[in-house]
Amino acid sequence: MSKNYISITCVQENPKVGSIADNLDIVRHYRKELTGKTDLIVFSEGFATGYPLQDLALSPVFLREFQSQLHAFADEVHKDDGPAVLIGGLQPGAARPFNTMFLIETDGSMKAVSKQKLANNEVYDEVRTFEPAGRMQPIDFRGFKLGIMICEDFWHTEVSRYLADEGADILIVPNGSHYRTGKQNERTALCQRTIKAVGLPVLYVNQYGGQDETIFDGGSMAFDANGEMLFQLPFTTGHFAVELNRDERGHAELFGDIQNIFNDNTPRSHSYPDPIEADYSALVLGVRDYVGKNGFPGVVIGMSGGLDSALTATIAVDALGADKVCGIRMPSIFTSDDSMTDARVQAELLDIRLETVPIAAGVQSIEDMMSDLFAGKERDVTEENMQARMRAMVLMAFSNKFGHLVLSTGNKTEISVGYSTLYGDMCGGYNALKDVLKTRVREMANWRNRKRPKFGYGPGGIVVPTRVLSKAPTAELSPNQTDEETLGSYEILDAALAELIDNLRSVESTAKIVSEKLHVDLETATWVTRGAANRLVKAEYKRRQSCPGPVISKQAFDKGWRRPITNGAAL
Repeated sequence: MSKNYISITCVQENPKVGSIADNLDIVRHYRKELTGKTDLIVFSEGFATGYPLQDLALSPVFLREFQSQLHAFADEVHKDDGPAVLIGGLQPGAARPFNTMFLIETDGSMKAVSKQKLANNEVYDEVRTFEPAGRMQPIDFRGFKLGIMICEDFWHTEVSRYLADEGADILIVPNGSHYRTGKQNERTALCQRTIKAVGLPVLYVNQYGGQDETIFDGGSMAFDANGEMLFQLPFTTGHFAVELNRDERGHAELFGDIQNIFNDNTPRSHSYPDPIEADYSALVLGVRDYVGKNGFPGVVIGMSGGLDSALTATIAVDALGADKVCGIRMPSIFTSDDSMTDARVQAELLDIRLETVPIAAGVQSIEDMMSDLFAGKERDVTEENMQARMRAMVLMAFSNKFGHLVLSTGNKTEISVGYSTLYGDMCGGYNALKDVLKTRVREMANWRNRKRPKFGYGPGGIVVPTRVLSKAPTAELSPNQTDEETLGSYEILDAALAELIDNLRSVESTAKIVSEKLHVDLETATWVTRGAANRLVKAEYKRRQSCPGPVISKQAFDKGWRRPITNGAAL
């Protein structure tokens, strides 16, 4: 069945790992909706199985189940007049399965292209779970040759060069490309470099949705052979259609289609959010999908009246709606009236349920219980940690009784240097701020006060009280305590941590960079940096026990961070 043009629809959707039947139902929905409107529907990498699979890919039972459902679905496609489908999943290999895209045609055929280059960095560990494929030829489809490259393959010029040399008319790139700050600019530049090198149009189709720590932001794009962007989807589900035409000279050209819409029926555009909105959107999506895909009825948050809990509650409301968020104030003898008021005002701005459970009596009972054992010892961090662990007990009791997920509220700065209590404020099932430095928390809160995200459920206007943004951060575990008395300036500390963690720099080079960047004296920069480096090494045992949270940086404390706990090496 050959003709001078074909219509291709690229779908940016949200699969769930392991839910083969549900993911295929999404495909069925699009086939039904687009019957008679397009020739081929392209989904993202591993869409039918969900992605990334991690060790689930190595399960023979899961592989057999996928193959069974794939062939049953292919039989459906063969029997109707709907569009063909390009969909990702698993194909059996010698030792490990292949990461494969299947082109399922209506004529009864099914062709496969498998991933050649396996991602083995940041959040990916594909060398462990997949078999690398050899060179793949373009696939014939209704008079055109489709050069199909799966995610990592696109980052290797020799793969696109080979497909072009073998006569491909277009490069189709199904992706499971995770979000990190600034990643979309890198993808756009990669597409345009590749087009300049091989002279072919590109369809870049990325996944959307949260999968544990990994966030997929979509941003699917279409480029013509001149490198001009025809379409770019935003940070949400959606689809766009293009036409691939062959001119009188036999050259293939890519054009846009006026039918392009997002799933909320708003017109298509090139609007991808700016960096801070994209970061915030990633956190919202991470919470939304972790809670939703794991079946929690809602979340519960310890509301201290501080900035971290305020932003966490705001993210939760934007992700889930106010009716699924509960805050709990847990005052101790050190909790100020201002903190109690700020927590109440925060809850009122977000319209969430707020409960109060005083913990002073509980903490005192534990101190009394330990008094004989601690006789003759001065009060120290031990008693401070008792308060934090009492608060954790209250939150976990609420979670056990009502089923709500506890959202931890610690930020990346605290987690980096161990400024947190194990089994206390670190307690929780998910942490929206785990990969957000303290200074970025403040930036996000200020941004959210100015702008309501398009796909958030929360209110517009001020959502984080001005006093919460301006007061000195404190855990209120001892009289007149502030964070920066212990850690130094957050601005200096965060700048140092960014160099130590993301760029793996030494203490000396980091201190010099921080001094020049922030215009502070080298002695102060060195003191803060050396303290941060020492704490970073010592806190590894805590981080190993921390709950997951969305990855948005170059180097997060997730599966991509593998440092030994017992470690005598300095940074």
